[in-house]
Amino acid sequence: MRISTSWMYQQSLSTMLNQQAELSQTQNEVSTGNAINVASDNPVGAAQIVGLNHILAENTQYTTNINSANTRLSTETSTLSSVSNLLNSVNDVALSAMNSAMSPTDLSNMATQLSQYRDQLVQLANTSDANGQALFAGTSNTTSPFVMNSSSGAVTYAGNDETSYAAVGSGLQVANGDPGSSLFMNLAAGNGSFVSSAGSANTGTLVVGANSVASTSAFQSATASGPINDTITFGANGTYAVTDAAGNPVTDSSGNPITGTYTDGGSISFDGMSITMSGTPAAGDTVNVQSDSAANTQDVFTTLNNMINALQNGGSSAQLSNTLNRQLESLNQAMSSVSTTQVAVGSRMDTLQQQQTDYSDLGLTYQSALSDVQNVDMATAISNLSLQSTALQASQQVFAKVQGTSLFNYLQG
Repeated sequence: MRISTSWMYQQSLSTMLNQQAELSQTQNEVSTGNAINVASDNPVGAAQIVGLNHILAENTQYTTNINSANTRLSTETSTLSSVSNLLNSVNDVALSAMNSAMSPTDLSNMATQLSQYRDQLVQLANTSDANGQALFAGTSNTTSPFVMNSSSGAVTYAGNDETSYAAVGSGLQVANGDPGSSLFMNLAAGNGSFVSSAGSANTGTLVVGANSVASTSAFQSATASGPINDTITFGANGTYAVTDAAGNPVTDSSGNPITGTYTDGGSISFDGMSITMSGTPAAGDTVNVQSDSAANTQDVFTTLNNMINALQNGGSSAQLSNTLNRQLESLNQAMSSVSTTQVAVGSRMDTLQQQQTDYSDLGLTYQSALSDVQNVDMATAISNLSLQSTALQASQQVFAKVQGTSLFNYLQG
């Protein structure tokens, strides 16, 4: 077989170039620690790396969102706890004010104390998170969603009714705030189902106390055709009759007009409602009963203002007790709203904690998979580098000897 000199040179050169390319790739792997530095190194592995990096980036973003939501909800939890404590203090003051031994000065001091509580409540309602965003403004960018009129004490809401959410997973969002409209403003008055209030022109000592729905089915039946707007009118010796808004007698299930005789400390029941009272009504005194949920709403700030005004204006013991009893019912609705929101926030934080744990575990799994595909086995790579370097040097030395060989050298020998 006849081998030309040019072919021999070309073969040696090709071998050395291939060895140099392999050595260069191995040097790159050792210096970067990556088995794949360009897609051509391993197209399938490169695609896996892109996919795994995308998943890890998503997990990192979700984890960031979870941390941010956790911080915001932790601030809300602390704020709601302060609000709950404040409302409990308001409740204590209102109950103390119904003590007949309180003097006008005492009542005035209590009014001042409630004014301070109201101002503190406005501040708490305007609490912002670590980024300066109001907790209870919904999705509005306003920094002060609750604005108080300095002269009247009335508070208006400048936020919106939307709930802000944080994306914490694929298709999973968790509320990271609560609109102040539902938490502080749009609260049911009375016991949440109906309101019973003594007439403002009453002259007796009748005080309307606690009231409740004694029979849900009877109450639902009574309100099926529309909201209740009835009046209990007292006659002599505690007799009473119940009429509707048009002045027509309200009847029971048998069609008989609802009438009776009230005794001090007793209750009057009809249409599934039970209304407890105390004191003695004068002839002509009334108690109005309304179940219109749309009309019977009252924000917590108005509740405090009504208490403050009642304590400042004085009046008879019965009038003050009637006013404070109704406001205490509304206050209980506010306290219930805060308590319900606290439970909801706690549940959301549990969800975030679970998601955070899941992402931590998944992050380790995906990071391990990425390392298996992307990272080079350093011991093997260094060993290969040494072998490839030796092989290249050997090829270069052989080529140098072959290149120096010629027919004249042979003849001279």
